[in-house]
Amino acid sequence: MAKSVYKRHIAKAITWRLVGTIDTILLSWIISGNPLTGLKIGAFEVVTKMILYYCHEQVWFKIKIEESKKRHLFKTITWRVIGTIDTMTIAWIVSGNPLTGLSIGLAEVLTKMGLYYLHERAWYKIDFGLDKRRRLKRWKKTSKNTSTESGN
Repeated sequence: MAKSVYKRHIAKAITWRLVGTIDTILLSWIISGNPLTGLKIGAFEVVTKMILYYCHEQVWFKIKIEESKKRHLFKTITWRVIGTIDTMTIAWIVSGNPLTGLSIGLAEVLTKMGLYYLHERAWYKIDFGLDKRRRLKRWKKTSKNTSTESGN
């Protein structure tokens, strides 16, 4: 795997973690009624989720599903399962209440699925770390310009 692909996976992990952590903090605060609980859960998740997300990206890079919307939907579902289990466990440990952990995890299923799908769609449009895709786009653009010029 090219070095630039690793950089892409790291960049995606960071941007997703920013979005995900803000969502986790807000939901945890609302559900627990305690802003400190929300901050603790969010802080703990930064570490666990970054590692889990990077591993998830590595696995999905090797899975060959060509159609982007289907691929993004499957990635969204698999990531949400992993993320929800992680969130419920952390929220239970931090709050000391398994029901609080379950409530936060279930609330995140709704918010994070939509946020993750939008994150994947945005990154699909970004060529950072995808040298091959960038070269292909340049080649197509050059080919199109060349065929248009030769037709005049």
